Amino acid sequence: MLSSRIGILGGGQLGLMLLQAAVDWNLDIHVLDPDAEAPCRKIAPHFTQGSLQDFDTVYNFGKDLDVITIEIEKVNVQALEALEKEGKKVYPQPSVIRQIQDKRIQKQFYAEKQLPTAEFILTENRQDVANYISFLPAFHKLGKDGYDGRGVQRLTSAADLDKAFDKPGLLEKAVPFEKELAVIVARNANGEVATFPTVEMVFHPEANLVEYLFAPAEISGEVNAKAQEIARKTAEAFQIVGLLAVELFLTPEGEVLINEVAPRPHNSGHHTIRANATSQYEQHWRAILNLPLGSTHAYGPSAMVNLLGEDGYEGPAVYEGMEKLLATPQVFPFLYWKAITKPFRKMGHITIMDADIASLKAKADFVKNNIKVISHKTK
Repeated sequence: MLSSRIGILGGGQLGLMLLQAAVDWNLDIHVLDPDAEAPCRKIAPHFTQGSLQDFDTVYNFGKDLDVITIEIEKVNVQALEALEKEGKKVYPQPSVIRQIQDKRIQKQFYAEKQLPTAEFILTENRQDVANYISFLPAFHKLGKDGYDGRGVQRLTSAADLDKAFDKPGLLEKAVPFEKELAVIVARNANGEVATFPTVEMVFHPEANLVEYLFAPAEISGEVNAKAQEIARKTAEAFQIVGLLAVELFLTPEGEVLINEVAPRPHNSGHHTIRANATSQYEQHWRAILNLPLGSTHAYGPSAMVNLLGEDGYEGPAVYEGMEKLLATPQVFPFLYWKAITKPFRKMGHITIMDADIASLKAKADFVKNNIKVISHKTK
């Protein structure tokens, strides 16, 4: 399988890190992305500019390849289904992508498979949401096309109804939680399953995306066992081949509930490039090429800080504080080849390692406060 021609739908930062892992194995990688300046553009052996949502573009991209995978769920599933029927190996499977693309279907799947998740109600439009005032406070989520914090609104009372989406979505009960956790699980076609250690995520208060994480999560052994078991059960329920990132809530009562999943490498696994024996990116290749899964052993405590574009700046990116960062032991920057910064745009991440938890957290705070992505142009 190492000699296969492999396609990635999407050429963003996840594709970039998949490519970096593929270089070690001399994999023949082809990338499709709508952006002529996508991060993968400069290092992909084969790069095609084109829509990920157009049937003909996706089909024609994949028809001469052996294995096709994704780094983003917003792709034309019908084209992938056609390629699968013709004998192409498409991982994650189109059926899995279809279930996960629509949060309504995704939530119903958890209910059907008796996987723990917050109570929810399907809604058809803004007017429909008004029928469920008694269910608030809740999060209104778009069924399709929500991504990186977009497509989610918190509704506390009837006064918030104008924030509801006027499209099919779901109301998810606002569950009190102590921590947000994540487990990345890999599964190959032979059914071999491996999980990475549970991580603890902290979300940016404005951008609603991961600001930083710590691994392993500071949780009890009992909670960790629950999180790991739920991740495995979820991957088995989908019968996914590839990676599945399972985002979880830990409630004050010690319950662990599924928030959402992503069928691909994920922000919650960036640190594994340096912190674990096998990175999530190498593990993805192992899973979709049906190779033995690698050890997920962590070398020690680690943290990951997302490097986001500073609010108020838009233009050619300037990275402030890199000298301070590089002078700090066991701090590793990963920049995403994005020439233009925008407020809260993901421009890179910083992985931090330290055997001492207090020192690790201090270094994470130092990175957050001293490394900035700005531009000489202001928005």
